[in-house]
Amino acid sequence: MTRVHVPAGQEAPEDLMSALSLYEAALAQDDLDVLGRFFVDGPDALRGDAGGLLVGREQIDRFRGRRGGAGRREVTDAHVRMITEADAWVTTVNAPDRGGRGIVTQLWRRTGPTEGEGATPGGWVIHAAQVAAPAAAFDTRVWRTLGNPLAPGARSGPLAGHTVAVKDVFAVVGQAVGGGVPAYLAESDVEEESADAVAALTRAGASVTGIAQTDQFAYSIAGINAAYGTPPNVAAPGAVPGGSSSGPASAVAQGQASIGLGTDTAGSIRVPASYQGLWGLRPTHGLVSLRGALPLAPSYDTAGWLARDGETLLEAARASLDPATQRDVARDAAVVSGPVFLAADDEVALALGDAIDALSAADVFSSLEPVNTPAPEDLFRIFRYTQSAEAARSWQAWIDAHPGALAVDVADRFAWAAGVTAEEEAGALEAKAEAREALDRALGDDILLLPSASSVAPALDASPERLQAVREATLGMTAIAGITGRPALSVPLVELDEGPVGLCLVGPRGSDLALIETAIAWLAALKG
Repeated sequence: MTRVHVPAGQEAPEDLMSALSLYEAALAQDDLDVLGRFFVDGPDALRGDAGGLLVGREQIDRFRGRRGGAGRREVTDAHVRMITEADAWVTTVNAPDRGGRGIVTQLWRRTGPTEGEGATPGGWVIHAAQVAAPAAAFDTRVWRTLGNPLAPGARSGPLAGHTVAVKDVFAVVGQAVGGGVPAYLAESDVEEESADAVAALTRAGASVTGIAQTDQFAYSIAGINAAYGTPPNVAAPGAVPGGSSSGPASAVAQGQASIGLGTDTAGSIRVPASYQGLWGLRPTHGLVSLRGALPLAPSYDTAGWLARDGETLLEAARASLDPATQRDVARDAAVVSGPVFLAADDEVALALGDAIDALSAADVFSSLEPVNTPAPEDLFRIFRYTQSAEAARSWQAWIDAHPGALAVDVADRFAWAAGVTAEEEAGALEAKAEAREALDRALGDDILLLPSASSVAPALDASPERLQAVREATLGMTAIAGITGRPALSVPLVELDEGPVGLCLVGPRGSDLALIETAIAWLAALKG
C-alpha cells in the first residue's frame, strides 16, 4: 500500500496516481510498449541515474530494451507537489525485493493523449526522471574484488594518496588472477607476490583498491564481458566502455580509483580512454615489465595506465619507467596521417581536425605537416595475422581443454586465430617488418597525431556487424604503435553529443614521459 504525502491545502489528482500505479505495474512486467506511453515523446525527455543522463525518448527506449527489466519493487511512499494543475513533482520511495531502498523523482505533465492509442490516465506523462537505486556493496560489472585497501602502498612516495584499479590480468599478492574468465579463475592459485607493474605503483605510495574486470583474456576492444556484465560508461551512457581494460577505465571515470593499471595489445588502454574521456598511455614496447601478467600476444603486449588528468598519469608513468630509458622529443613538431583520418567516422575526423586547428592557432606547433603512412586496412591485416597467431599459442591449449568457457564472440576470435597457418604468419611478419621500416622512415622523431579510435563509443545494443566494423577501423589506427613499438597517448580533447573522442599522440620510442608533458603543455596553451 503506497502512502501518499501532499502539502497542506493540496491534493494529488486521482488520475495522476492512477498513471503512477500503471507505470509501476509496467515496470514490474517489463512491458516496453506501456512504459513507452508514459514518457513524453521526442528529444526533450530526460532520465538520469548513477550511470549518467539519457537525453531523448529514443535513448530512453533503447536503454529499457537492453536492461532486461528493473526488478520487482514495492512503492512505499509517494510525495506529490503540484506545481500547476498540469505539472506535478513526484518523489517515490521504493523497496526492492532484493533489499534496500530506492528513490525516484519525476516531473509529470498533462501533455499526453487521453484517448486512443498511447492514452494515459488524464494525459499524464513523464518529462524527466532521476533514479537513485539502493546502494550496492560494489558493482560486479566493474570490480572482481575490492579491499580497504586490497594491497597497501608505501607510507610515502610520489603516489601517496592515490588508489589503483588493477586489470584482472595482473598478479596481486594474496589474490588469484581471473583474466575475465570464471573457469580460469576457478583453477588459479593465490599469488605470492604482485606483478612488477603493480609493485612499481605500490612502492611509489599508491594503494590497490581492487581487481577490476577485463574482457575475456583481454581479447577485445569493446569492453563487453558476458560472464560478469559490461562496465558502465558514465561519459556516454548506453554505450560500450571500451576494452579490454574496461574495468579499470570505468573505475577511474567514476572516481572509484585515481589510476587504472591496464594492458594494451591492440588498443586496450587507448580505446577505453577515448570512449570515456580519460588520459591513457600505451608505453614503448618492452619498457614496463610484464612479469606476473597474463600474456595475449607478447610482441605487442604492454602495461600502461589510465587517469582522469595528465598530471596523475605522468606521476604513474614516472613511478614505473626507468629514467634511463627515456628521451626528450621536439614538442612543437607534429605530423598528421591523412590515410588514418580517412578511416575514421566523418564526425570524429572533422571534430579532431578542428581540435588540431585550434592547437595550431594556439601556437603549439612550429611545424605541422601531413605524412603518408601505410593504409589502415593494410596495417590491420598485418596486425590481425601476427597478433592472432601469438594469441593462439598463448591460450589455445587451455581453450581446447575447457570447451564452452568463453563467450561466443571471444571464442570465435580465438577459433579464427587457431586457423592462421605458419605460412600466413610468416608472410604477415615479413609485411610487418616492411611496415615498421616505412613508418619509422615517415615519422622520424616527430609526433604523429591521429584519432585514438575510429568512432565514439558504439551503443550497447549495436549489431555485431557494427562492432566488427568499428573494431577493424580502429585497429588499423592503433596498429601503428603496435607495429613500431612506439608509445601512444590518448588525450581527451573533443566532446561530441554521442560521447568523448580522444586525440592520440604517437612519439619516438622512449619518449613516453615527454609525450605526456607535451600534451599537458598543449592543453594549457589551448585554454589560454
